[in-house]
Amino acid sequence: MISPLAYVHPEAQIGKDCEIGPFCYIDKDVVIGERNTLMNSVTLLSGTRMGDDNTVFPGAVIGAIPQDLKFKGEYTTAEIGSRNKIRENVTINRGTAAKGKTVVGSDNLLMEGCHVAHDVIVGNGCIIGNTTKLAGEVVVDDFAILSACVLVHQFCHVGSYVMVGGGSRTAQDIPPFVMAAREPIAYCGLNVVGLRRRQFAPETIEHIHNAYRILYQHGKLLADRLKEIEQNVPMIPEVKYILDFVSSSQRGFIN
Repeated sequence: MISPLAYVHPEAQIGKDCEIGPFCYIDKDVVIGERNTLMNSVTLLSGTRMGDDNTVFPGAVIGAIPQDLKFKGEYTTAEIGSRNKIRENVTINRGTAAKGKTVVGSDNLLMEGCHVAHDVIVGNGCIIGNTTKLAGEVVVDDFAILSACVLVHQFCHVGSYVMVGGGSRTAQDIPPFVMAAREPIAYCGLNVVGLRRRQFAPETIEHIHNAYRILYQHGKLLADRLKEIEQNVPMIPEVKYILDFVSSSQRGFIN
């Protein structure tokens, strides 16, 4: 099921039952699993690793060298999990010496024209909207939704179950479970609809909500707010995740 108009390097490793359309280019040192579908004009360059059951649409380029002047040709990879849909003209670059690899997990939808830069880590079950750009070493946790035309600055961390409004840009971390939008980007409340769709229990949503009520109080030091959360909100895993996320933030989090 490899088109005679496709180029597949003899050293590339292709799993069973893959479909490779015309004008695809698969370089040496590419390893892909089973039942992947590469539509026409897909490019997989050296260092690409891919799991099973992915669908890659025309014009996508995976494994290109980083757009980073510090890159000196070191051996790195771009690693894709399973069951992803990678739409037209998506670009996913290899890692650099910083982390050695760019990682996209499983069950993600990367819409048309989005860019995943060097050393980015995208979790599982995420939706990355049309033309959204993730700069180098960004981390996106599981089940995050970034709408169209979102710009995420280098080194930022986006938490799980967030909803980021279209056209937003952030140079700070976005904590888990929230909605973020406006210009400049800001906390817009809890992503209640998303949490309910993911079958979070009402009491869990209430505990998360109470944690954010305290976290976004003005006039108190951050350390005091975190301590107040610890003292007044049940320390369920979701609340602990919020505290750990905020405490470890290197760029600060959105207001």
